[in-house]
Amino acid sequence: MRTAASPHPTPAGRPAAQAKTTPQIQLVPADEAAAVEAADETVDKLLDEGCPPADILVLTTGDPHPWAQHELSFGEDSYWRQQAEGEDVFYAHTSDVDRTTARPVVVFVVNGGTDQEAARALPEALAKASSRLIVCGDPQRLRNLL
Repeated sequence: MRTAASPHPTPAGRPAAQAKTTPQIQLVPADEAAAVEAADETVDKLLDEGCPPADILVLTTGDPHPWAQHELSFGEDSYWRQQAEGEDVFYAHTSDVDRTTARPVVVFVVNGGTDQEAARALPEALAKASSRLIVCGDPQRLRNLL
C-alpha cells in the first residue's frame, strides 16, 4: 500500500528507512579562557544524564585538552588505540579531526586557534556527530565564524 507520506511500500508495523537527520546543535556560552572548563562541565552533565562515555568526542580548536595532553604523554600509539577501543570519552584537536571516528555526541571547544581554523573545523565536527553537536565558545565569535 502506498501513502502520501511514504511513496514506497513498507511491511506492516515497520517504519520506512529515513535519511540521516541533522544532529541537534547546542551552544554553551564561554569565553576562550573558560571554554575547556565549560566543555568539562558539559561532559560531566552528559555522563550524569546517562550518556555512555564511548558516545562522546571532544574537539578543541586551541591548545589540546589537558586530558589529551596527558594521554599523548604515553605516546601516539597508545593515544590513538584509546580511540579505537572506544570505551571512554575521546579528546582530540581539530587538526586531527580526520583521524577521529564519528560518535553520537561531539563537544566542539573554541578555546583558541584562528577563526579560519575554527570555521573549517566546525562543519567537520558536525559531520562527526550523529545525534548532538555541543559548541562551547564565545557566541559573538561563533556568529562571526558562521
